[in-house]
Amino acid sequence: MLEVRDLVKRFGALTALDGVTLDIRAGEIFALLGPNGAGKTTLIGAVCGLIRKTSGTVKLFGIDLDQDPVSPKYQVGLVPQEINFDPFFTVSESLFIQLGYYGKRRDPARVTEVLRALSLDEKASSPTRALSGGMKRRLLIAKALVHAPRLVFLDEPTAGVDVELRRDLWSYVRKLQTGGTTIILTTHYLEEAEELADRVGIINDGKLLLVEEKSALIRRLGEKKLEVRFKQKIEGLPEHLWSAGAVLSADGCRLSYVERKGRPSVGEILRLIYAAHLPVEDVETRRSRLEDVLLLVLRGAPKPEPASVPAREETLRGDELLGLAVRDK
Repeated sequence: MLEVRDLVKRFGALTALDGVTLDIRAGEIFALLGPNGAGKTTLIGAVCGLIRKTSGTVKLFGIDLDQDPVSPKYQVGLVPQEINFDPFFTVSESLFIQLGYYGKRRDPARVTEVLRALSLDEKASSPTRALSGGMKRRLLIAKALVHAPRLVFLDEPTAGVDVELRRDLWSYVRKLQTGGTTIILTTHYLEEAEELADRVGIINDGKLLLVEEKSALIRRLGEKKLEVRFKQKIEGLPEHLWSAGAVLSADGCRLSYVERKGRPSVGEILRLIYAAHLPVEDVETRRSRLEDVLLLVLRGAPKPEPASVPAREETLRGDELLGLAVRDK
């Protein structure tokens, strides 16, 4: 769907994109993540024709934009960060005009479909200047989708909107993907990326640091933390526990352990705890979220092996875990 090769964009002495190479697969949801000023919006602008690249090549649907910069973009939709529609048209008029921009005939059925999908149907006859902030954001998304593009860029689509809209948009994005639409998402709500993305790209200072399947990335760089609270003070841990990496708190009432790649699993540590007949009162585990992995990469984590399980927290009583340990045994 999209091929970017050695893309460079300089603004005077500032290099906003520094040799970015990226392929986007048909039908995927790709999350492009990074801090403010990393180059996310510049990359989108270079692909969509809003910014003139310094060097490199960009192909949309196999067509080199240096050879044909116009026709591929009829199949692209963009939700920008900024509100950018004429305040003197109604909501439905804005969508009909948008269809015309993309060479589409007036299509009331398509406009109605998009309005309903984004819960804008009751605002169809309202002037856009009268919309609330959340409704204006919905209209931006509707404008990007009304011409049924094959590739959609969602640049911070839910910035500053309520939780209900975010959940509605997630649902609609999945529906679009099911229908074959390819989606590139930038967001600072990493829960959003973790929920939706198939693959993740992390960019910083104009350099693409990695591109990886989301599940593989979290599995490779993430951690699982274990906290065990005891019913009474423990004088010391058995050798097989501390040699595995378990740590006893100074007061002797808590054990902590971090599972990383290459270390014993949390389940193995729990089996060792119960085999030692330690007086477990409570157990908590927590998996790394995509946010944790992003921070690790930005701080200089190892480069990828050529990213999953949604983060969750579990709290189990000691007697439940004892039952699990017995069944495992």
